[in-house]
Amino acid sequence: MVEENEIKMKKIFLNTCGSFENCTESSIQSFLQQCEENGIDSQFCMSWVEQHKSEIPEWETVSQVSLEWMNQHTSTGSPISFSE
Repeated sequence: MVEENEIKMKKIFLNTCGSFENCTESSIQSFLQQCEENGIDSQFCMSWVEQHKSEIPEWETVSQVSLEWMNQHTSTGSPISFSE
């Protein structure tokens, strides 16, 4: 199941962001929203994105926006820290 979700997640990323270099505040929110709509855990998705943070030009901003989105949309609403 994890592999299936990973394949779905990567397709969603291509459709919303296109590439890590084009990942922006708005596209990361679209990505997270579509992951959620497809039943893929947003924390799982952001962990994957974070593995590529060196390729994302505005990582600090994108990261902050994604944390805010998850705080608003996840059931816990608690701050989430990512680890490498």
